[in-house]
Amino acid sequence: MRTLDDVRDAISTLAVRGAPAIGVAAAIGLVVSLLPFENEAGVLFRARLQTHAGILGAARPTAVNLPWAMARMSARAGANPVASSAELLTLLREEATNILDEDRAMCESIGAHGLPFIPDGTRVLTHCNAGALATAGIGTALAPVYVAQREGRRVSVFANETRPLLQGSRLTAWELGRAGIPVTILTDGMAASLMRAHEIDVVLVGADRVAANGDTANKIGTYAVAVAAKHHGIPFYVCAPWSTIDRATASGDAIAIEQRSADEVRFAGGTAVAPAGANARNPAFDVTPAGLITGVITDKGVYRAPYSFTYEMRSRD
Repeated sequence: MRTLDDVRDAISTLAVRGAPAIGVAAAIGLVVSLLPFENEAGVLFRARLQTHAGILGAARPTAVNLPWAMARMSARAGANPVASSAELLTLLREEATNILDEDRAMCESIGAHGLPFIPDGTRVLTHCNAGALATAGIGTALAPVYVAQREGRRVSVFANETRPLLQGSRLTAWELGRAGIPVTILTDGMAASLMRAHEIDVVLVGADRVAANGDTANKIGTYAVAVAAKHHGIPFYVCAPWSTIDRATASGDAIAIEQRSADEVRFAGGTAVAPAGANARNPAFDVTPAGLITGVITDKGVYRAPYSFTYEMRSRD
């Protein structure tokens, strides 16, 4: 990725996906997009910076990490009002590197906080991909799984295929297979049946945005998994970095849900799987109400209802 359009397209077309990875990629991509303008006058460079940050921040509407990263980069520049364009680029490069390094540390911390919920022999269900391919580190929802493996615990994963883009079967299964963790792919409609048969011990999912009241936006299909888990008495944990907690959004009703092309539903791998002209809906995310969530595992600790999302009031389990 060498231009602003390259970075924006990589994010909007899902070449880069996963809320944390999107934030990291946008921060680094912002710097790359500004490199050709290193010798531009300071006031023009700052205006260009804001334009580029605005374009990247709007590339996808649901994941809060994207505008969060752009706001952080802009703030770093704003805190140095007399810096030259070249000096600003150095500062922005430092800030992007900080975001990258913090993301890796965040993943490890989520893994450590989630480890108590993965005793030896645990069978985990996950939805979509919230592992190393979605972050700069070991992932969010899969981080406790990787840490449990390091601790010598036996752990296996059921991965929902996650229609229509099949992130679970294409990405989660591939990544866990390479890591030597037993993984079984499920079609999205199979999870409830396995819960009824007592074959799933815990559900771990990621998040693209967590509202102040604990409502959570994640890949479409997550809500159905949460309903089934609640009915069967299975713990359902959301694993997300602190940057994904959006305390400015009161509830899930205020979260913008990205609507993607209907062709992603009508076609699979370039092959039509629906009649020509058939109507199709393709929301990329759904919202899981806080009442269905057992807890939110963050890099700052484990939070349970009623959600405060403050360091001082966090509950550790």
